[in-house]
Amino acid sequence: MQNPTYNVLVIDDDPNIRDILSDLLKRERCVVRTAASGQLGIAAAHEELPDLILLDVMMPDLDGFTVCRMLRDDPLTAEVPIIMITALDDRKSRLEGMNAGADEFLAKPVELSELRLRVRTMQRINRYRRLIEERERAATQERQLTEQAKQAAQALAEAYDQTLIGWSRALDLRDKETEGHSQRVAQLTIAVAKALNIPPQEQINMWRGAMLHDIGKIGVPDSILHKPGPLTAEEWEIMRRHTTYAYELLSPIAFLRPALDIPYCHHEKWDGTGYPRGLRGEEIPLAARIFALVDVWDALTNDRPYRKAWSREQAYQYIRDQAGKHFDPHLVDLFLSIAAPDLVAAKERGT
Repeated sequence: MQNPTYNVLVIDDDPNIRDILSDLLKRERCVVRTAASGQLGIAAAHEELPDLILLDVMMPDLDGFTVCRMLRDDPLTAEVPIIMITALDDRKSRLEGMNAGADEFLAKPVELSELRLRVRTMQRINRYRRLIEERERAATQERQLTEQAKQAAQALAEAYDQTLIGWSRALDLRDKETEGHSQRVAQLTIAVAKALNIPPQEQINMWRGAMLHDIGKIGVPDSILHKPGPLTAEEWEIMRRHTTYAYELLSPIAFLRPALDIPYCHHEKWDGTGYPRGLRGEEIPLAARIFALVDVWDALTNDRPYRKAWSREQAYQYIRDQAGKHFDPHLVDLFLSIAAPDLVAAKERGT
């Protein structure tokens, strides 16, 4: 890989010094520009920013100290390395140069080997500086790309979630008496998940699963789904397939695979008498155990085609009675404290 061009600006009123310095610098593979006065040197530095400035001190228009201060005060040239070349060898002059912002000093007559060494040192420092700047630029670009990727992923996730909401509403519209059911159970599921300190990403998956818990019912005929009376054994067999339909529908979608526990397992029961797989106890995923409580509570306290809504007191008692049978007994108290805190308080008061 070829080294980048190293640009040096020589500011000196003596043409012989300019020529000598230019010849040496060109042998060091530098691109050299020269200026015969301080004013011309400042203008040249603005025209094309150099990597290094060699600056004479004793010049007729502006002395080197003044030029150095002007270059340091200008944001464009403030960071350019400056080597001052001076016939003044006293301590006071060097201190003045340092206060003006010079990086190095060379005494006249210039020792060419020393100049070569100083220039090579500055070149090396410049390479390191450029490397650091390039790495910082690359890191900034990577951060920007990462942020853009995050924003794109977030926008995509939000679009997916809006699609899920649309699906759930479409399902609810199949049955006016369950309208709003998916949104209600999703909200209550997340309330319980938060109380259990379930991690945020798992809560998101639970919300998605709750919104789509009945997605498999698109495979169930309306005549069964809306039947006003009890289902026959054959009809129940068809109805129970909706959890399997949900699994078959959602499992090929990678985005929704982590949300499958609720659509697939929410009809499993703690005592092993549920469906589709007859899971028992903690074999049932936690999300599905939580949702079983939420789903039954909402179903009991809202009208359904085959019955009118139960009172909240009746639903409360049913949930209590089914602890250890239908429901995880370790979750019942927490669930009721969230779904029916007034009833829990009343029971504690004995009223």
